[in-house]
Amino acid sequence: MHGIIYQTNNSVQEITKYIEDNVGDFVYKDGVLDVSSETPIITENTSLGKIIIDTKITTEEEKNKYINSIEDGMGIIILKENIIIKGLAGSGTISYNYKDLFNQIDITEFTKQNVIDLVNSSTIWNFYLSLFLMVLVYAIIMYVISILWNAVIISIFGYIATWLAKIKMRYAAIFNMSVYALTLSVILNVIYVAVNIFIDFDIKYFQLMYITVASIYLIAAIFIIKSEFIKKQIEVTRIVMEQQKIAKEKEEQEEKNPEENDKKQNQDKDKKQDGDKEQSGD
Repeated sequence: MHGIIYQTNNSVQEITKYIEDNVGDFVYKDGVLDVSSETPIITENTSLGKIIIDTKITTEEEKNKYINSIEDGMGIIILKENIIIKGLAGSGTISYNYKDLFNQIDITEFTKQNVIDLVNSSTIWNFYLSLFLMVLVYAIIMYVISILWNAVIISIFGYIATWLAKIKMRYAAIFNMSVYALTLSVILNVIYVAVNIFIDFDIKYFQLMYITVASIYLIAAIFIIKSEFIKKQIEVTRIVMEQQKIAKEKEEQEEKNPEENDKKQNQDKDKKQDGDKEQSGD
């Protein structure tokens, strides 16, 4: 929570400082923004990318010219009736209409000073909290869906592995193993996201590593199961062979000493008869 609020607060403070230092007075009313500048305000190489402010243009051609001028990275274009963000998290170009955006929070007009006062007031923390809750719910839902989808992909590799290893396993069992195999990958991903909140860096092919680590765990578990199964088969076979050996030796012994066997059987028979007599005498 603190990380998201920290990152959001930094972005808001940076935008506010940019407005204070680079943008003249402006007024927003009924879906129209008017900046008191006759020439476009263009700032390059900010942490938010290229920023263009021009509330005087009226044609699509001029708008497209500004969009095309942002060739690499991220950029923000602030126009009369809408704001255009390009390259946000690789999402391409997104346009937000002021009227639709501000009407949702019951704002119909404001000035530059209103914006600055709002950012510096305690009310902004309510906005941060609402933003955090919204992002948290969305992130949890999307992450759970992502984990389940990754588990399906990994379970397919697991099913192929059981086929190669010639082990009969139900798909439900393989899927459950896939979910457990994702544990380390999920922990690593959470750490990666948490660190990225404070330090902006990118690990190339991280998602590939995410799937690969879990797949290796699952396949290793399957072959361990096969190894244990083979060991049990060998142990059972050994016990059966020992029993067969003992039985065979007993049969051979009986065949070598038939007289002793007959004598023993007669003794057992006499003992039984004596026992019967004693019982009848009683």
